[in-house]
Amino acid sequence: MNPARILIIEDELPMRTALADCLGAEGHRPLTAADGDAGLKKALDEKPDLILLDLMMPKLDGFSVCAELRRLGNRTPVLVLTAKGQVDDRVRGLDLGADDYLVKPFSTQELLARVRALLRRVERAHTTLQELTLDAVRVDFARQQAWRGNKLLHLTTKELAVLRLLAEAGGEVVSREKFLDLVWGCAAFPTTRTVDTHIASLRAKLEPDPEQPRWIKTIHGAGYRLDAPKRGDEK
Repeated sequence: MNPARILIIEDELPMRTALADCLGAEGHRPLTAADGDAGLKKALDEKPDLILLDLMMPKLDGFSVCAELRRLGNRTPVLVLTAKGQVDDRVRGLDLGADDYLVKPFSTQELLARVRALLRRVERAHTTLQELTLDAVRVDFARQQAWRGNKLLHLTTKELAVLRLLAEAGGEVVSREKFLDLVWGCAAFPTTRTVDTHIASLRAKLEPDPEQPRWIKTIHGAGYRLDAPKRGDEK
């Protein structure tokens, strides 16, 4: 299973640290927030693959965070973690849109099993993208090649990975931080300028007019988005 960006919204520092260490040891990239307000903002800004959500927190409790995410149309899977084991709390959390429920204290093995199950569900829901067509440009991600008409284009491995991440986002904005996390690994290239350079190179190779890009759009203050035609829309 591919590494995932997992947001931990938990107000207790020892638990937050333990969860981050556990997930990091499994190869995932943990993000953390110490209260509901900060967690909600990070969930919306960072677009993680999975959220671990404590219920009893200051400012906004977990119930409110989950309800607001779903109200805003955010479908990121949520695994609720709580010391409350009563049936009413479990039912309320699930009714508000949580995907699974784990009662403290829990074993590391059970936590990781639940995480794997939710991530598999996400992978099944998003079939792996094999090809992308942008007018005369065709990209074959399986073969790691691209063409404009019959002419082979030279795209580097990193450029193909950036383009694939944009394409698999389904028109949503991808932050520079997410590119660094998933394409390079944040320790290898700590500056967002690396992403901008690769985006500029992709535009030069793919766009009819790189100065006025049709496909790869900059969303100021947020990141980049791919405005690719949906299937059936190509002409």
